[in-house]
Amino acid sequence: MEKVRARSEILRREIQNHDYLYHVLDAPAITDAAYDRLMLELQQLEKEYPELVTPDSPTQRIGGKLREGFVTVRHTVPMLSLSNAFSEQDLREFDRRVQNALRWENKERGHTRIRIGDTPPAEECPQLMNVPNEPNYVVELKIDGLAVSLLYRDGILVRGATRGDGEYGEDITHNLKTVKSIPLRLLEPTVNLEVRGEVYMSKESFLELNRVREERGEALFANPRNAAAGSLRQLDPSITAKRNLSIFVYSAGNVKLPGKQAPDTHVKTLELLDQLGLRVNTHYQLCEDIEEVISYCRLWTYKKAELPYTIDGLVIKVNSLEQQTALGATMKSPRWATALKFPAEEAETTIRDIIVSVGRTGAVTPTAVLEPVTVAGSTISRATLHNEDMIREKDVRIGDRVIIHKAGDVIPEVVRVLVDKRNGSEKEFIMPPACPVCGAEVVRQTGEAAYRCTGAACPAQLLEGLIHFASRGAMDIVGMGPAVVTQLVSAGLVQDVADVYRLTSEQLVELERFADKSAENLIQAIQVSKEEPLHSLLFALGIRHVGERASRILAEHFGDIRRIMDAGAEELTVIPEIGPKIAESVVNFMRQEQNRALIGRLIALGLNVATAHKDESANIDAPLNGQTFVLTGTLPTLKRDEAKELIESRGGKVVSAVSKSTGYVVAGESPGSKYEKAVKLGVTIIGEKELFELTGK
Repeated sequence: MEKVRARSEILRREIQNHDYLYHVLDAPAITDAAYDRLMLELQQLEKEYPELVTPDSPTQRIGGKLREGFVTVRHTVPMLSLSNAFSEQDLREFDRRVQNALRWENKERGHTRIRIGDTPPAEECPQLMNVPNEPNYVVELKIDGLAVSLLYRDGILVRGATRGDGEYGEDITHNLKTVKSIPLRLLEPTVNLEVRGEVYMSKESFLELNRVREERGEALFANPRNAAAGSLRQLDPSITAKRNLSIFVYSAGNVKLPGKQAPDTHVKTLELLDQLGLRVNTHYQLCEDIEEVISYCRLWTYKKAELPYTIDGLVIKVNSLEQQTALGATMKSPRWATALKFPAEEAETTIRDIIVSVGRTGAVTPTAVLEPVTVAGSTISRATLHNEDMIREKDVRIGDRVIIHKAGDVIPEVVRVLVDKRNGSEKEFIMPPACPVCGAEVVRQTGEAAYRCTGAACPAQLLEGLIHFASRGAMDIVGMGPAVVTQLVSAGLVQDVADVYRLTSEQLVELERFADKSAENLIQAIQVSKEEPLHSLLFALGIRHVGERASRILAEHFGDIRRIMDAGAEELTVIPEIGPKIAESVVNFMRQEQNRALIGRLIALGLNVATAHKDESANIDAPLNGQTFVLTGTLPTLKRDEAKELIESRGGKVVSAVSKSTGYVVAGESPGSKYEKAVKLGVTIIGEKELFELTGK
């Protein structure tokens, strides 16, 4: 046990070090595969010995439970907001206020201003004694993200919270643990402190997130800051983990360093945070006076576009912590710091045309073609219009003079139309009724903002459609992963999913990395997939909103794909679990001629498009009719989906959670918490052998 404990601690420290190298220093020392092996070994050890799991273990970065809400917590030191400066003159005025506040004014001396160094009576101004005369400043980039506090006790992250109202914030510890640039354990194990930082999303991650959301018909984030804030406030930490967030820390409070002296300047504080393994932005500058501050601010006003993340200004702080204490704060903001806000960069141009593009999931997106204009350091010739609703809301027309800017310094966007500059030649935009790529009907489903191409053979959707078609749960074509699909499409061998079943070994061996044996194996896997059940084919076709569960329900109800092709919305919505959205999607898909033709080709190629139709009377005689099952652990011979299919084929129902009403829990090796709950509730627990006996297999 001691050897296991020691090994798990070595693994935790090694993974923590690699996280630091990769996410903080941007200098990875091992490959992703090697990192994954370390993590897998630690996960297996902690699974076998749960008592070894520690709060700072890398395995705890992604919480598995959804939260019902966020708990309000009080900050140990209030998180004040910064006063704003909008010009160089404002910065000089800030410096004047700081200089004046660091002097002592004595009415008895005729309001003569006296330096603190002139030693006024200590009893009259004790808080300002021994404070240096002249301030110098630190200038930092103002990251456009969400301010958070991180509380470390004995070097371990114990709490993370949002800024909230400055005094109280929301406890989002589980979500912040998913941000890999936040260390769960500091490099100095005895340190106690509260850290302030800004969680942000990079420009690249923001664009990718919005691209995916647009193709799904989901609302887009306006800028990276909104995306970061929305990601941190997810009740499910696993969603936050997928958003690729990062952090820069910029201050610390309540610092306790056993045996060491606490820093006395802001620069030394940043150096300490870096030494502790926290991620500090290196673009900061110590300036001797306000004119040097202004010069550095000018530099970043022009260089900001070069950064991989967005900044909305610069923060200027008095460097001396002693001076910061002397200057104090108002009810809302510290007197020793201010934020220079960048002016919004906008430009006027003309909309030459509005065109549409088709994404990989069929989303049809309008884009404004612009008279080229320079904004935030780059030439802009196109701007997204997102969807038809936005065009109508802003009344955007072809030929309009418009004001554009970069949303979050990233996405070119039309801000407003200059209606008073219209001359009558402007044209309203109408969404095309047919896909510009394949000619299939373009539809907008109820409750969605996006229009979508309904063509299953649309070239714009071909690559992702083929990958889905061949995936496990769909047609399960072994050996036909994304790399192979990309080769097939690039070589022009596949124009739609039906072409997959016309491939020959001779065609495949001409492709890179295909030999005679591998080509034969793939052809054989393709032929085997023809026997996949009807519900797999329905799921593989990629009908919007029709997942695995809906595919099974439709297949069981109709028994033949030809009956589904001719079904109307009313006939579909009477089926339990098939709502109006799924029904509308199925009807839209099946009425497209190219989709009907594609299904016809699949039928002719010998795919399984029918199944034994089960009516209610037949279902009554099923051996597992009315029984619910929960699967947990690894079964000796059956895969999870195979066991599920066996149960459902005998009239049973497989659910994910154990309750008092559960009929049976089918448990295999390493069953986990579901097994424990079944024992606690007295639910019958069986193995694979008993399952075979129940089903008559």
